[in-house]
Amino acid sequence: MMVTRALQPFLPLCQRLLPDMRTLPGILNLSSLPNLPGLPGLPSRLAGLSLALLKATALDLAILAGHLLLYPAGIAQERRATARPALPGAATTEDPPQLPTQAPPPVVLLHGFIDNRSVFVLLRRSLAQHGRHRMESLNYSPLTCDIRTAAELLGRHIEEICERTGSSQVDVVGHSLGGLIARYYVQRLGGDGRVRILVTLGTPHSGTRVAPLANAHPIVRQMRPGSEVIEELSRPAPGCRTHFVSFWSDLDHLMDPLETACVDHPDLLAQNVRVTGIGHLALPVHPAVATGILQALDAAQTEAPAGARTGTTTGLPRVGPQTDGLTVA
Repeated sequence: MMVTRALQPFLPLCQRLLPDMRTLPGILNLSSLPNLPGLPGLPSRLAGLSLALLKATALDLAILAGHLLLYPAGIAQERRATARPALPGAATTEDPPQLPTQAPPPVVLLHGFIDNRSVFVLLRRSLAQHGRHRMESLNYSPLTCDIRTAAELLGRHIEEICERTGSSQVDVVGHSLGGLIARYYVQRLGGDGRVRILVTLGTPHSGTRVAPLANAHPIVRQMRPGSEVIEELSRPAPGCRTHFVSFWSDLDHLMDPLETACVDHPDLLAQNVRVTGIGHLALPVHPAVATGILQALDAAQTEAPAGARTGTTTGLPRVGPQTDGLTVA
C-alpha cells in the first residue's frame, strides 16, 4: 500500500522515540499490512505515535514548503558592504567628545547540506530586531565535496569580514553541516582566534548514521561516525578559545543517534541545549530558538576557570526556563 511505503522513512525515528505499546493491544492492528518486513513490534509502536512527533513532523513539512519557495532568492551570494562603518557613538563636530561604545561582533550565518542562505530569513529578522545589524551569510557550492575545503573558504570569508568591518572577532551560527564546517575551521584551522562564539543547530558533531543511501555523496560520508573528519574533530584541542553552544532536538530525524548533535569533547568549552518539540528544519526558524541564540550571543564571555569542560555554562546562561533544555512546544 502507498500509505505504508510513505511511512517507512519515519519508522526508525518512531522506533527510537516511542515506548513499547505492547501493553495496549487492539488500538491499531497493522499486522496484516504488506510492505513492512523486518519491523517487529511496529503495529504497537505506531499505535503510540506521539502528538509531539506528529506536530513536529507537520511543522517541518510546512517549513520545507516555505523554504522551497524562498530557495531561489538565496542562490546568489549576499552583497557585501563596501565601506567600513563608523564606530557607534563616535563624536561629530557638533557633539561633545564621547567614549565610543563597543559594537557586538558581526554574525556569520552558515547553512546546511544542499541549502543556501535563505534558510536564515526569519533568524536574521529576529537578530536585527535585537540590535544585531552586522550579519552576513556565506553560500558554499552544492558541489562542495570536502568539509575541510569549505572550512578554508569560511576562514577566508571571516578574514575579509574582519578587515572590512574593523572587528577582531565574529560570532558564527551554523545549521546542520554548516556547524560542522565552522567547527572544523575553529578547531583544526586556527579559527578560534577569530570566532568568539560558535552556535550550532542540529549539527552531527559525532557523525550521523541516517539515510545510508546518501553515502554516494562524499560530504555525506564525511558526516558519518568514524570518518576522517569526525576523527580529526575528536583529537585534542588544548587552549581552544571559542565558546560552543549546541542546540539539539529530541525530534530531529536527521540525527542518529540524537545525541550526536551535542558537543562532546574534553578540551572544548561547550553548552548543549536540548530543544523539545520541534524537528531539524525548525531549529533555524523557530522564534524560541532564536531567543536562545540571542541569549548566547549577548552573554558576557569571561575567561573559563581551569578544568572547565563540556557541559559547563561559564559565561553562558542556560536557555529557557529549564536548566537542561528549551521547550518550544
